[in-house]
Amino acid sequence: MNKQFDVAVIGAGAAGMMCAAVAGQRGKRVVLIDHASRLAEKIRISGGGRCNFTNLHAGTANFLSENPHFCKSALSRYTPQDFLSLMKRHGIAWHEKHKGQLFCDDSAEDIIRMLKAECDAGKVQWRMPCAVDDVSPAEGGGYVLKTSSGEISAENVVIATGGLSIPKIGATDFAHKIARQFGIKVIEPRPALVPLTFDAKSWEPFVPLSGISLEVDIETGEKKSKIVFREDLLFTHKGLSGPGVLQISSYWQPGTPIRINLLPELDVAEDLIQAKTMTKKNLANYLAQYLPARLVDGLLAAHGFDGDLKIPDMQDKRLRALGEKLNRWELVPDGSEGYRKAEVTRGGIDTRALSQQSMMATKVPGLYFIGEAVDVTGWLGGFNFQWAWASGSAAGAAL
Repeated sequence: MNKQFDVAVIGAGAAGMMCAAVAGQRGKRVVLIDHASRLAEKIRISGGGRCNFTNLHAGTANFLSENPHFCKSALSRYTPQDFLSLMKRHGIAWHEKHKGQLFCDDSAEDIIRMLKAECDAGKVQWRMPCAVDDVSPAEGGGYVLKTSSGEISAENVVIATGGLSIPKIGATDFAHKIARQFGIKVIEPRPALVPLTFDAKSWEPFVPLSGISLEVDIETGEKKSKIVFREDLLFTHKGLSGPGVLQISSYWQPGTPIRINLLPELDVAEDLIQAKTMTKKNLANYLAQYLPARLVDGLLAAHGFDGDLKIPDMQDKRLRALGEKLNRWELVPDGSEGYRKAEVTRGGIDTRALSQQSMMATKVPGLYFIGEAVDVTGWLGGFNFQWAWASGSAAGAAL
């Protein structure tokens, strides 16, 4: 078994396979190592098993980072159209679902098979399952990897082991440990694209609303830092989920509020005040034309409004207070569902320590970091996979 390579890629997920395939097809001797027994589980479970593999609108505005311009270079050199060209060569059918989100027609397995075939075309060698216990500089340059399959020597090492999200499929802090070992700063990681939770007592009035979903405007932050998404919101037993909440969770800071506009196309207060002269309906029945009746009843009770009151009998001041609750409902989450439910990890390897052209650590020649391990976090909707393809391709080409 060959134990000397030009490149050792640790982590056979989206970014790792892309990097290994590109480097291998450019003539490098590549070994791809992963501790899991099953290949690319995160690809397999994504998008409900159909893999939301990219987004047509991917650009720097769709990514969070303490160094926000870092991702621009890789994303501009490997675009969604480049990935679609690759899929076309492999005969994989796809469709657009919503806001530029692209999914496989059949199965996420198609993407895994395609990447495996691309690696095979580059004569990539596999070590799977294989745990890496240590990565050390070798005398005279390069690196020595101590693994459960024996020692491996490589001129270059690419860390593509992802973040901390979904530990049940094998997520670890391996990338962060390696970075710290080599003196590279790690931006504090935390769960992102994750449901938000509230303390049980304050959420108790809203528990009966569990299962209700509707499109809302959801925002967090103040002034220049304010961010707003218009997406679906889902009430759960513990708090809030759905695409809108997952999006805002990446920006939400603990201890700060989120604000929800349950009727973004309607000024509720003005509508209710005008309705005083036009209807004799009670409050609950009137609002049920705009919102699900169960949601109306639950919100009115939770916010201390009597749904049986006739609108003409209500003071303008009271109607304005209700309008504020429906157009600008402010809540402070007490946390999130954590890495167990988070789709990605925010934070990671500080990009200021990496070359944006090659993804190599500028002060540690031959050591690269790509994909979710890096402090570049995409929005929900295929953006994180596009970062995996782009950063993997950038490193593979540079190698």
